[in-house]
Amino acid sequence: MRNRPAIPGPEQPRKPGRSPGRSPGTSRRTLLTTGAALLAAATPLTACSRTGTAPPRTTTPSPATGRTAAQAERALLMQVLAHPDDDLYFMNPDTQHSLAAGTPLVCVYVTAGEADGRNKTPADRTPAPDKAAYSAARHQGLRQSYATQLGLPVFTRWDNGVLRLPNGFRAEVSSLEHRGRRVELVHLDLAMHTPAGHMGVPALWREKGLHLHTLVPEGSPLRAVQSYDYDSLVDVLVALFARYRPTLVQTLDPDPDIQDSDRLTQLRDSEQIGYSDHADHTAVACFTWAALIRWAQGSKGGPPAFVATAFRGYYNHHWPKNLPPRVLAEKAAHLVPYGAAPDWQCGNPAGCGDYNVGGDRPLTNRKGWVRATHYRYPGPRLALREHRDGALSAYGVLGLRAVRYDEKDGAFGAPADLGGGPLAPVLSATALRDGRHLVCGLRLAALAGRGATHLREIVALEQRGARTYGSWTSLGNPETDPDRGRRIGVPVTVTAPDGRVHLFVRNADQGISTRVRAADRPVWSPWRDLGGGPVQDGLTAVVGDDGQVHVYAPGRYTVHHWTPDGADPLPGLPAPADAIAAAGGRLYYRPPASDRLLSPGGPAVRFPGYGPVAAADGYLLGRDLDGRVQLWHDGRVTRPANAPATLDGPAPTAGGRGPTVAGLSPDGRPWLWRPAVTQA
Repeated sequence: MRNRPAIPGPEQPRKPGRSPGRSPGTSRRTLLTTGAALLAAATPLTACSRTGTAPPRTTTPSPATGRTAAQAERALLMQVLAHPDDDLYFMNPDTQHSLAAGTPLVCVYVTAGEADGRNKTPADRTPAPDKAAYSAARHQGLRQSYATQLGLPVFTRWDNGVLRLPNGFRAEVSSLEHRGRRVELVHLDLAMHTPAGHMGVPALWREKGLHLHTLVPEGSPLRAVQSYDYDSLVDVLVALFARYRPTLVQTLDPDPDIQDSDRLTQLRDSEQIGYSDHADHTAVACFTWAALIRWAQGSKGGPPAFVATAFRGYYNHHWPKNLPPRVLAEKAAHLVPYGAAPDWQCGNPAGCGDYNVGGDRPLTNRKGWVRATHYRYPGPRLALREHRDGALSAYGVLGLRAVRYDEKDGAFGAPADLGGGPLAPVLSATALRDGRHLVCGLRLAALAGRGATHLREIVALEQRGARTYGSWTSLGNPETDPDRGRRIGVPVTVTAPDGRVHLFVRNADQGISTRVRAADRPVWSPWRDLGGGPVQDGLTAVVGDDGQVHVYAPGRYTVHHWTPDGADPLPGLPAPADAIAAAGGRLYYRPPASDRLLSPGGPAVRFPGYGPVAAADGYLLGRDLDGRVQLWHDGRVTRPANAPATLDGPAPTAGGRGPTVAGLSPDGRPWLWRPAVTQA
């Protein structure tokens, strides 16, 4: 990779919000880790303390057993949301692509979504409050939206009933099926506020001994008010996972970015104090991940076969909009029947939708939430490593544990369990100097409410033999404060020509931090802050044509670049919408709100689509505007004859046997494609 493409242009904007008293490049508190599972970069006991005293981890990384992990026989997508419309704003087009591929969908809405009870319209901004009616109107809007997504008339009648849950709890459920595709909407209907006026689910997550009542929407088949505490909500979510056994779980962001705004701006942007999201989104995401961990660890016969991902929420307001016009138009169209209007004749006396979201208002709202779909962690996706015979191994996360898939007869075999859980959805993998694999990930080492300390740590696993691995090693966290430690990203790794392995991770200041493994032994340097930023997660680390290590990341206004020595700006690069691909001395990425592909300083590449692209030895991999896999080479675009339904981030490699592409499907299983590009 060329170190500095010769492109003139403006200087990078200065990054706001860096902690006072520390200049870019200054190291945080560090701890050198050898092969033992030590907790590096220790974190304090409380969020307000900065003493650097490490809290105990609630668990240690599970061992790499090598046993065959479970695989699902059928696909099912379950979404866990805070409010009606979170899925439409933050998870499409992904949800729609899975649904269009025939994946059954179950949506779990934790709150009733009643807010202040005012179903506002453009003509009436202060209607009389009616929480039961407003909640029911939002439920009706969801039914209308998903009916149209199934290809049915907007006012199609649903089957409505009651779902029985453990310990006497009940939930309202609406179901609809059309041509083999099925949607179920499950409403737990917890009140959005406590009797004292505090936000309900955040208080339930945070405070000991709190009980939160449900709200009964108008016309609901459930008439009794129920009372939840922390444990009962986790138990109910675990029961729903066990009942439906999803293979793909989508939820919101448990660890949103730090966002320094004044109080007026926070209120105007509907964000919690200090962070770039709604407090309900964060609390529901934390409950969801806590329930997933309990389900994965408590299932008889081993962890269930599912992959999980988390979507950003109000973060979309602060970062480039990454959906091109056609994809955005389709996403926004699904909000039209949800928002509806007062003159719609839906037959629901409580109302026909969330009128404040009707018409073109999602597109004209200055916050722009609908204009982007961003992930908290890149993934779920696979990390590929090629063997000397050309066969592939792929590393991924299944049931919150690391797994390895090996290619056999042109397809991946059963997953081998490598433990390490609970892990974020994506791993990095690189080859050591002797050919053994090093796998790294982000571990949710402690995730619990009621005042308990959160802990996130980077962990590493080294291969010992062809099918054997050592113990997981904690590499700690570049942040010494546990609250800041929640904001880090997933690690990326690259092996330099001298055999050293460079690990990089996005830190809480939205720059990057690094540790380096020695070439000849499992000894790591201390954490070091390389400064730079602000950038999104989704780092790209490569060895360039100059033989040096380079890191690229998407910023708000330009592409950011580092070497192991620190930030090294590349002036004049246009703003990126997503992660950067780097190969052959060139960079590839899509600009905001466009289906074009940029390659600054090189010839134009016609490869329309959306989302990030990946590069390998002259091949570019991405998704077209319908979410299908496509491969570019020498001006030609190839697609699989039987295109697999794919989740975010299919991965390419190009070895002696030609290009190979692999990814994950909604059933949690990997797919493998070796295209004959000469026949494109």
